[in-house]
Amino acid sequence: MKQGVRALGIAESFRNERSTLAGVVTRASRVVDGFSFETCTVGGLDATEALCTLYERLDREDVRYVMISGIALAWYNLVDLHRVHEETGRPVISVTYEASDGLEQGLRDAFSGDELAARMAIYDAQPPRHELSVGTETVWVRSVGCSPEEAAEVVRGFTPEGGRPEPLRVARLAARAADEWEN
Repeated sequence: MKQGVRALGIAESFRNERSTLAGVVTRASRVVDGFSFETCTVGGLDATEALCTLYERLDREDVRYVMISGIALAWYNLVDLHRVHEETGRPVISVTYEASDGLEQGLRDAFSGDELAARMAIYDAQPPRHELSVGTETVWVRSVGCSPEEAAEVVRGFTPEGGRPEPLRVARLAARAADEWEN
């Protein structure tokens, strides 16, 4: 991967009713060159809109990929990867760090009726996760707007060590710092 390729990594930190989303533009060379922040509701359904707003606020045409740490932010505030791709015009890659049987049982335990139906519709529409070895670690990747092979190349290209891609690692740190500052 060319060193100048940029990805927007988005991660979150939450307390109480609001989640702080941090977006970090990072080059494949590991240089960080942009930040953006937004919030979404813990337990709500506004994460997708918040991610799109965060991207728009950056106003960065040079961002080539959008990377998101998971799809279930802020206590099951599910991200619609297809909509993020449509709104940004960029390939979207979601990375998770643990094996699981999926979110369906957790959603059923936490919600019912229309709240469950809305979340299941979003969840069921997402692409499947693919297991990916990154160095000595394993991550699980979903992608929209690029093939699983391209997504694997991007994740590996942005992961200098460990299993967390640099844009997502720095975004997680920024979200936690912003969340602590606000509270």
